[in-house]
Order: sequence, then C-alpha cells, then structure tokens
Amino acid sequence: MPDYRRPEIAGGTYFITQVTYQRQPWLCREIGRHALRTAINQVRGTRPFAIDAFVLLPDHFHCLWTLPQNDSDLSTRLRLIKTYVTRHYGTQLGLDIDVSDSRRKRKERNLWQRRFWEHLIRDDTDFAQYCDYIHYNPVHHQLCQVPTEWQFSSVHRLIIEGIYPPNWGDYPVEFGLEGRWQ
Repeated sequence: MPDYRRPEIAGGTYFITQVTYQRQPWLCREIGRHALRTAINQVRGTRPFAIDAFVLLPDHFHCLWTLPQNDSDLSTRLRLIKTYVTRHYGTQLGLDIDVSDSRRKRKERNLWQRRFWEHLIRDDTDFAQYCDYIHYNPVHHQLCQVPTEWQFSSVHRLIIEGIYPPNWGDYPVEFGLEGRWQ
C-alpha cells in the first residue's frame, strides 16, 4: 500500500468526511451528539480551528474546517476528537459490534472508521460547492425533504447570517463535484 501523504497547508480550509465503524448509526443519538460536541470543544481549546460548515448524519459527518494561519495539522485534530469520544463515551454508546483482530492488535474500538476523507479547498468556488454539498447531504440520504428540515446542520446558522437565502435547497442543488456522494 502506498504511503499516503495528506496535503499540509498552514491556514488551509479542508472538507472532511468521517464515517462510523461499519456505518453504525449512533451519531445523531443524544449521547452521540453530546460526545462529539464535547470532544470538538475540548480539542478546539488546545488546537483551535474554525468550523465553517457542518452536518451530522446517523453514520457520518461532513464539515469544512479552517486551520489557524500558522498550523497545518488537520489529522491530529481529528484523531484527538475521535479518541476523546471513544475514551469518554464509548461504553455509554452501548454498541454491540465485534472488533476485528486487526483492531484488537492496534487497541482500537468499534466507533470510527480508521481513516477519514479530506479535500483541501482550492478557492471560493470550491468552498461554496462543498458547503452546498454538506448542507444538501441529508436530502440526498432521504433523511428530509429540504435541508432546513434537518436539525443537525449549520445550514440554519448560514441562513441567519444571510449567507444562504431562507429557502435555500427547496429546489435541486448543483454541486459541480463530479457526482461524488458519500
């Protein structure tokens, strides 16, 4: 397997997708939301980053993060968030999923997929397309009819801030992302 290197751009903005282990749908449960929110706040206390957009779905989340100008360490932030959730809330989530031998050897649990997907945002157009993708994702997964019906999304904040019109997503949205749906 090749030695994959993630781009490391200080102050970069990244689109991130993190999936739960075996796509178990625990993220939108009250304890899952609380665990993830607490972990993000803990990590942001020592390793700041801006959350530009976020959507939480039952088995994965998508987000846009912007790192500080002097920092390029995206991977550590996500690893710390996943570790915090696992250590502090893993047993409370009560997931009854076997852990593979490979995970046992690495002392991993059964909450998260090992890797995450990221994309370095190149420009304002790229940012807007991924932001739209994030907020329309619950509609794509048939969790709601329009993005504003999904409560676990930053679309509501962006409407309040005037970035999106109040009826954004009530009509089909074009993404320009070569049809990539996660």
